[in-house]
Amino acid sequence: MNELESECDRIARLLRAACPGPTAARAAASAVGRFIRCIGRIHFRALAVAMLVASCIAPVAHAQRIVPVDRIVAIVNNEVVTRSELEERIRLVLSQMRQQQVDPPPAEILERQVLDRMIVDRAQIQFARDSGIRIEDAQVDRAVERIAQTNKLTITEFRRALERDGVPFDKLRDDLRTEMSLQRLREREVDTRVQVSESEIDNYLADQASATQQQTEFNVAHVLVRVPDGASPEVVEQLHAKARDALKEARTGAEFARVAVAFSDAADAPQGGSLGWRTRERLPELFADQVDRLRPGEVSDVLRSPAGFHILKVVESRGGSGQSSAPVDQTRVRHILVRVGETVSESEGRRRIDRLRQRIVDGSAFDEIARFNSEDPSAARGGELGWVHAGDTVPEFERAMNALAPNDLSDAVRSPFGWHLIQVLERRTGAASSDRRRMEARRVIRDRKADEAYEEWVRQLRDRAYVEYRLDDR
Repeated sequence: MNELESECDRIARLLRAACPGPTAARAAASAVGRFIRCIGRIHFRALAVAMLVASCIAPVAHAQRIVPVDRIVAIVNNEVVTRSELEERIRLVLSQMRQQQVDPPPAEILERQVLDRMIVDRAQIQFARDSGIRIEDAQVDRAVERIAQTNKLTITEFRRALERDGVPFDKLRDDLRTEMSLQRLREREVDTRVQVSESEIDNYLADQASATQQQTEFNVAHVLVRVPDGASPEVVEQLHAKARDALKEARTGAEFARVAVAFSDAADAPQGGSLGWRTRERLPELFADQVDRLRPGEVSDVLRSPAGFHILKVVESRGGSGQSSAPVDQTRVRHILVRVGETVSESEGRRRIDRLRQRIVDGSAFDEIARFNSEDPSAARGGELGWVHAGDTVPEFERAMNALAPNDLSDAVRSPFGWHLIQVLERRTGAASSDRRRMEARRVIRDRKADEAYEEWVRQLRDRAYVEYRLDDR
């Protein structure tokens, strides 16, 4: 018997003795390898044995290769949302609901609500990326540091705390990067385009002077049934019916937070639709008109806006003592800013600000250094920001400013804008000036209009995106 016939007989014996057990299958496969190496010509018997081996080994090998495959639940433009991503987000939402003591809706409703939110987020992230928005690692590092400092932890301690809670540190960084990208996108596409006229400020101040509830705060929650751009009358009526169903449940004893989770298309739906505590002027105009009419615990009728159908609930209210005339602390401050970005690295920005500080320490005038070196609009005024109140500046700047005595010069201070040198000129306590009141009015009106404009912008972006649902594919 030659070598070829010997190998064929060996394979046949292995198959008869143990196939399809995995050990025998591996041995048979090894024999097949030797068989193939020694074969010099195709022999009918050899071919028959090889086919027998393949038919016996294939089911075993296939069973050993089977691994779970992540399933696509939605397509957003040219990207997919997977089942594992959806389940991870649902776990997070359920955790938030437990913390807020909100009963979750049925699983299939929660699944669709969370997926819709992920689709909107994915469309925004794609738009941000395509339009050139980038968040550098150094910016994410500073955001992590701020969170750790807020919790009075070092970075190492914060990381350990995350690990104890089962939150991967890299996942936190990715989530922060996404959040920062979306915030920058909103600032560029919406906030910077909001205009506030002087007549709007005049009307606001006049209303504030005559109102008796301007300091009243309302804890409000809402449901939004979004209406797509260009929806047909039939679709609009279907969505209106959905809003009426939500209202019926809210008025017949169902917990409003549960109704919001089940029906609302707003980003805050997983939090029970809560908008938190807001004064009347910080609410959208549609809601501001309602809070004067509703008592705590009452629910509005279905309201219509360009975004869709709304239902509002006043959970509770507090205050109502009228406009406060209490004195406020004010600080007159100036600064020098060196921005960090694509053209200036973190280390280079720090070196520049340190050199400028040394020049001031050596006797150069702060205002002259600021005028020719600061990259802030205040440079033309020698870096002076005027009288600022609590909350006017970013937290990093405010903390450094509050730690200074008049005429002291800070060390280098890092903020989201770059590196600063700060000098406090004087401090005072007093009533807000008319200019200050107008500035506050402008800010309040701008915030209100920006919220409304952002909701409309997101709706239009979602309507323009190609979205394919595969949630029901099994």
